[in-house]
Amino acid sequence: MGKNALSRRSFVKVSAAVLGSAVLPSSIKGRPTVSRLRLGGPCSTGGSPERWIANLKALGYRAAYCPVGADASDDVVRAYADAARKADIIIAEVGAWSNPISPDEAQRNAALKTCRDQLALADRIGANCCVNIAGSRHPTNWSGPHKDNLTKETFEMIVETTRSIIDAVKPTCTFFCLETMPWSYPDSADSYLALIKAIDRRQCAVHFDPVNIINSPERCFHNGALIRDAFKKLGPMMKSCHGKDIVLSEELTTHLSEVRPGLGVLDYGVFLQELSKLDNVPLMLEHLTTQDEYKLAADYVRSVAAKEGLSFD
Repeated sequence: MGKNALSRRSFVKVSAAVLGSAVLPSSIKGRPTVSRLRLGGPCSTGGSPERWIANLKALGYRAAYCPVGADASDDVVRAYADAARKADIIIAEVGAWSNPISPDEAQRNAALKTCRDQLALADRIGANCCVNIAGSRHPTNWSGPHKDNLTKETFEMIVETTRSIIDAVKPTCTFFCLETMPWSYPDSADSYLALIKAIDRRQCAVHFDPVNIINSPERCFHNGALIRDAFKKLGPMMKSCHGKDIVLSEELTTHLSEVRPGLGVLDYGVFLQELSKLDNVPLMLEHLTTQDEYKLAADYVRSVAAKEGLSFD
């Protein structure tokens, strides 16, 4: 974001404080206040950087998941990075999906290698971040709930594990992030802040998925306030976000289910308004099975943005 945009944002904040109101005129000194957001999702590379960019543009995406693996040559990585930069596409994240705190030593060591390799790839290609969950103490489910996940011992294990990954790679232009989760740290904005402080590494940042921390009826019914609180506490450290949705089933026991954006109760108006205050933090759609579903999700998110006076274009 340029100097003028930053100056205008400061003016908005000061004006709101002086006026005692969150509502400001639609333009300030003739400049529109509509913010541009970045939306992304899975997209075929088509076998080349040029086809990849064409496919992203056809979908209306201005952000992308990393298009290559850690074994890609430097020339290939550079070609995709250059193509993204020229097309004003942000490579939002490189996934390192694995369990670096697994109770199984072989699985844990393999996961640590995956995290190091993927973080190095994120640095090579210039992605906003490399993201993984903190992991789980479950013996067979790498991301599953377990009685030991939310303990002081596991918190300390996550701290040491994350430090070791960052220290081994020493990234210079990307960040290692832990995705929020419903039954393991970080499971809230406050536990995320505690982890960031304890890890104490400049290249450790935040990946935010609000659906993943809606783990109770109270959080579900008041998710707009939950989202605002998370952005207030974590916003300056956010590098990428996931876009999903959630519903609370009418059953005797609590049952929360992930659904396509637009089919649940997530307050996307609040989500997008808060996201629009940040600089180039993409919203990445995930977990759908067909491109038709992704189009429906993208159409819904864009429709909410339009109602909020925001734009993904």
